[in-house]
Amino acid sequence: MREQRRALTGVVTSDKMEKTVVVEVVRVTRHPLYGKVIKTHKKYKAHDENNVAKIGDTVRIRECRPISKDKTFFVEEILNTVVQVAEANV
Repeated sequence: MREQRRALTGVVTSDKMEKTVVVEVVRVTRHPLYGKVIKTHKKYKAHDENNVAKIGDTVRIRECRPISKDKTFFVEEILNTVVQVAEANV
């Protein structure tokens, strides 16, 4: 029986590399002793074959075989896109 691959949801923080985006995933956990709610974040490099994800987009990434030293995820789906507004020179 094959185990399910991990799927994470996060925000793209960098798209400067070829076919790679950096996705920041935020987790909310409760401290085991004190009970305080703690927000933690981690950045993952994910493979984006067609370079469609841009900075600020919310994406779902899924675990896969190692593509390079740091890349073990790929962009499965873009959930929400951010509209880029062009700055007008006034």
